Parts: sequence; structure tokens; C-alpha cells
Amino acid sequence: MSKGFETVIILDFGSQYTQLIARRIREVGVYCEIHPYNTSIETIQRLNPKGLVLSGGPSSVYENDAPHCSPDVLSLGVPVLGICYGVQLLSYFLGGKVESSSRREYGAAQVRQNGGNQLLAGLPSEFQAWMSHGDHVTAPPAGFEVTAQTDNALGAIEDNSRRLYGLQFHPEVAHTPNGKQVLQNFVRNICGCHADWTPASFAQSAIERVREQVGDGHAICGLSGGVDSSVAAAIVARAIGDRLTCIFVDNGLLRKNEFEKVLEAFRNYGELKVCGVGAGERFLTKLKDVADPERKRKIIGYEFIEVFQEEATKLGEVDFLVQGTLYPDVIESVSVKGPSAVIKSHHNVGGLPEKMKLKLVEPLRELFKDEVRAVGRELGLPEMLINRQPFPGPGLAVRILGPVDENRVKLLQEADNVVMEEIKRAGLYEKIWQAFAVLLPIQTVGVMGDFRTYENAVAIRAVESSDGMTADWAKIPYEVLENISRRIVSEVRGINRVVYDISSKPPSTIEWE
Repeated sequence: MSKGFETVIILDFGSQYTQLIARRIREVGVYCEIHPYNTSIETIQRLNPKGLVLSGGPSSVYENDAPHCSPDVLSLGVPVLGICYGVQLLSYFLGGKVESSSRREYGAAQVRQNGGNQLLAGLPSEFQAWMSHGDHVTAPPAGFEVTAQTDNALGAIEDNSRRLYGLQFHPEVAHTPNGKQVLQNFVRNICGCHADWTPASFAQSAIERVREQVGDGHAICGLSGGVDSSVAAAIVARAIGDRLTCIFVDNGLLRKNEFEKVLEAFRNYGELKVCGVGAGERFLTKLKDVADPERKRKIIGYEFIEVFQEEATKLGEVDFLVQGTLYPDVIESVSVKGPSAVIKSHHNVGGLPEKMKLKLVEPLRELFKDEVRAVGRELGLPEMLINRQPFPGPGLAVRILGPVDENRVKLLQEADNVVMEEIKRAGLYEKIWQAFAVLLPIQTVGVMGDFRTYENAVAIRAVESSDGMTADWAKIPYEVLENISRRIVSEVRGINRVVYDISSKPPSTIEWE
């Protein structure tokens, strides 16, 4: 993937923030790739990086099974930046002192510069940063200068002669306001990278990679109507033309009237060859009496592939399946880049059968949602598709807590439709990352007219985010929430209570299942 771009390599030691490092570096126009901590020296040299970043992670460098890269990474002749666990490992390798503190430091801290350093150049003499560590460096290795500190730990160390650098805080998270400048100092000033990675350059590179992967073969793409699958399809269509057929499956778990609206939008767009497949009854039959969310996801993922393979057979010889898989799908499903903790499986990743006849084409697998939107604009996709809020691959099945059946799907479709209408009426649709309704597995007492009711409750979830990895609950005006609640209770027969979810990610996830 890095062919043609100056590249920075990130070695992943298990931090949930690792991809955020990559995202911040890309934001300053430098391409980077994430590789497992135990990637061989030969592989790293073959990638010819301009610099290396050692990520954070949950381990202690002294644990028996702690992830250790080869110490030789410090002798490759390129700048190295260790972040949190990464600076502890760097110090451990070079003879510094790393100790456990009496309590884990988690949260905002004030960092004070000692002056005369390259990594923190241009930052205020004192600034806020985000800490998340147990161990910390108490004495840096010989040759290092302590360039910043907090009340509880060393904040930054540098050895300019060997071009080795370390940060105890996390520059990649939004809670470190000057963190992007720190990473820019490293990749642009210290590593000497140029800003040669842009949405346009990525799009062209992705088209070339797909053309090389597919060759003379044929592919099908599972469209959802969202930006991910739409951009993936556009890239593949540019690469192989009419040898791509897009399939939009109605799995019975879409939003109200979505199947018809999406088909119409794609047919009006004209650049993609799209066919619709009605399979709602099939999916709902497979999901009967299934309450466990992981089983739901895997069943839906498996049935999607079955449908795609059946449709591929009708089309003749098809070799590839295109999916709009993004990095948040991957990192929350399986630990493929390093020992990052698994949160949940995603239908694009965790639900695929082990033996699948079609080979996967995933041109967006390393991107965040905002990057995908930028690429979509570069490809000329309609704003209607680019700006659509994310929708989970398993659809409403993971927004219906407990078993899924046709009646509960219809209830949620109606409630969710009210949410969408009111959010759009208030001019909030493109300002909010996601807004939707969740059907809860409880019934509550209510009074409607002169009658007692015992009906369903729904939760409204709305979040603000830039990439889906972290999110804050949206402060929707009270009058908008009031309109949503009033309309749902009045118009959706079977629901008598509406609540609002005010939890952020982390600790919660965006979806309830």
C-alpha cells in the first residue's frame, strides 16, 4: 500500500489508540502503516520507512509475556518515537530505569517544557496532555535529555544524536490539544517527510491496487447505501469498469423505505451497475429466537455471504467480493495488527465463513470514516451518499435488544424514522455523527387517554465524533428531543416511553449491541 509514498511505520503494542496515531500523521500529509510489534527487521527494512513509532499498550515492560519488538529497531538509522509503553520499552532496551507507580495515572496532566528540544518545538512552555499509564520512566538512558515533565512523571525525552525520542503522554488523542503539532514535528521536521499523501493520491493508488488484485476477474460489491460501500464500489468500478456488479440486499433489517430509496439513488447516479435482492424473510427466519448480539452478527454476516455467492453464481464467473470495511470495523472485531483487545465482531470481519468461495477486495480497510468521505469527494460521488450517517452492517438487528422478529423491526423502523425526520428538520443531520433509536427489551407502564398501557420503551442515541473511535453524546436541544418523544409515543403504536442515552465512547460503544 505504501508504494509511491514516503512512509512512517507504527509498531502496535496493543493500544486502542494506535490507529489514532496513524490518523493524526496522515492529517499532516504523511502516509503511515501499522504493523504488529513483532514484525521482523527484514520486513521493516523492506518497507523503507522514513521513521518508526512505538505505540502505547496495556503491558509492563517487565512482564514475562510483555510484547517486545527487536531492539535492533533502534539501530536502523531512522528516527524512532516511543509513546507511553513505547518510551518505556525504548528506555528498557537502552539501560534506563522504568518503575511502577503506586497508582495508575489516567487523565489530563500539565506538561512543562525544559526548553531546547525538537519534538516539542512550537508548543507553549506549559500545555495540557493526556496520560494513561501505570509504569513510567524514572531515569532515562545515557545520552537522553529530559525535555519535559509533569508533577508525577517525565513527560518527554530526546537523544538528538541518535534521533531517538520518547513521550509519556498520548499526543494522538483529542485530550492533548497540541498533540498533532508534536506528531507533525516528528514526521515532517525530524523524519524529513513531505506532504505527499492526499485523498487524490490515495484514490489513485487504491485504484491501481484493485486493478492489480482483480486482474481480468469479475467482482460483486455488497452495497448498503452508506458512504463506505459506495466509495469502495466507486474505486473498484474505476479499476475494472463493468466487470463489477453491485448488489443491494434487503435483509429485512433496513430503515423505513430504505431499500427503495437507495436503489433509486444508485440508479440515478448511473456510474455503478446495481441490482436489488429481496431477502428479508430469509434473514428473519435465521434470526428467530436469537438474542445474543454476537450470534446475530455472525448469522447476518454468514447469510450476506451466502446471498452474495448465490447472486454471483447467477452472474456467471465471479471471483471477488468488494466490501467497504473500515479500520474501526477491524479493530473492534479481531486483533489483526497487534494484541489490541477485541471489543465486538463486525459482520464485515467477524461474520465471514472460514471457507468462502469469493476473495475479498477491501480498498478502504485502513481508513477512517472522515478519510473515506474525503476520498469519495475526490471521486465525485454525490454529497447525498457521502454525508449519510453511518449505519451498522447488521442493520436494525443490533438496535433491537433481544430476539428479532418482523413486528419488532416495524416498531423500530417507525420510531427511527421519527428520529431522522426531526433531526433533519432541526438542521442537525450533518452536524451529528449518528442519531438513531434503540428498541429496549422491556415494557413499561403508561397512561394514554383514560387507559393504562404496558408497552415498549425506546432509547434515543445521538453522538458527535470525527472517526467513530471516540464519541461524545450529542447535546440535542430539549425542544428537538421533546418533539421526538411526543411523536414516537403518539404515532408509533406499541411504544409508550422514550429515554435519551447520555453515555460517551469510551466507556460505552456507539451501538448498544
